[in-house]
Amino acid sequence: MTTLGEAPPRRLLGRFQTAPAFTPAPEAPPANRRVVAIGLVVWVALAVAVWAVAGPRMAGVLGLGLALGFTLFHSRFGFTGAWRQLVGVGQGAALRAHMLMLATATTLFAVIVPFGLTLTGQANVFLNPVGIPLFVGAFLFGVGMQLGGSCASGTLFAVGSGQSSIVYTLVGFVLGSMLSIATFTFWTRTVPQGPTVDLAAVFGFPGALALSLLAMAGIVALTYVVARRRNPPPVDSPPTDHGWRRVLRGSWPLWVGALVLGGLNAAVLVVSGAPWGVTSAFGLWGSKIAELFGANPASWAYFQVPANAKSLAGPVLADRVSVLDVGIMAGALVASALGGAFVLHRSIPWRTVVAALLGGILMGYGARLAGGCNIGAYFSGIASFSLHGWLWGLTAIVGTVAGLALRPLFGLGNPTPSDSRC
Repeated sequence: MTTLGEAPPRRLLGRFQTAPAFTPAPEAPPANRRVVAIGLVVWVALAVAVWAVAGPRMAGVLGLGLALGFTLFHSRFGFTGAWRQLVGVGQGAALRAHMLMLATATTLFAVIVPFGLTLTGQANVFLNPVGIPLFVGAFLFGVGMQLGGSCASGTLFAVGSGQSSIVYTLVGFVLGSMLSIATFTFWTRTVPQGPTVDLAAVFGFPGALALSLLAMAGIVALTYVVARRRNPPPVDSPPTDHGWRRVLRGSWPLWVGALVLGGLNAAVLVVSGAPWGVTSAFGLWGSKIAELFGANPASWAYFQVPANAKSLAGPVLADRVSVLDVGIMAGALVASALGGAFVLHRSIPWRTVVAALLGGILMGYGARLAGGCNIGAYFSGIASFSLHGWLWGLTAIVGTVAGLALRPLFGLGNPTPSDSRC
């Protein structure tokens, strides 16, 4: 692994050059064929079950979830490590990939949304208020990412790929979502919500797209400025294969993951009528579990909202976001097994468990306050031309700074070159 001391001296790089973004990738280990076979059986079983419960269009949503999980794993495309690397050592390669992903999705949304090019005939994009709950929730989410070791999408693909410690983060996500449901009335009726700012309504779709792309280009330029000042180390590349086998085994370049994820989010919008989201399903899962123990979540204020009540009344496999989440985990299962990277962690330090649970709780609670997570608020929010998406991202970075300061309390290390792809 490349260390901070091994980065090329700044004086040898020239005025406009930085250290190489990535180190060469090692050879991928053999595929775990048994787990691949189990994963494929799971794919078929899920497809049959979802089709039977919710019909062919929801089965198509499942297929997109599988593709998202496959892509997330192979490109190791994360958000937690990207912000940690930028704040910790000034490495902006992953954040630049975010901007490419956002540019791809935003451009496609600018065509799909105004013309209603979806199978449902309408595009229900993610527009949320800019108010106190947004800033509190995004900050908590930023802290939680660094303690829990992953973001919302990262939690799903990490669990699918056998990272047992992240199961505790997922449990925390569900608990945090339930806590947010319990305090729903306070945050919606007592705390000022603020206005909802739709950039497409203000500037028109062409103007909003141009403004968004300009902002993304500015962020890319800023990462290079930061790199010149801090001379970050290169990022270790995960194991990979070569030639056409690299599609199924090993790591994909970040730019490939960015383009595919941007296209898949647009595909989710076309097929389901709404963009990609993750965390609303966690509150639903927790409420379904609470029902098994005699609770009556249908009477809670959160489930008086018609859309939430409909999800609670129906089966989990008819819930769009739940189907996407399950698909992501199943997709990552097969992807990790093909790459020989499916490994169950049997010994997990207790402080890591505590950090994972606490991080998940903070993220679950924060996501509901802020109108979404790194996917629903940041990725899909920005692609939907909602100002809250940009403010979510900025506030989450502030939370990242606080989270980095807290990590050593739980025995967690701070940035290493490989964190940017986890």
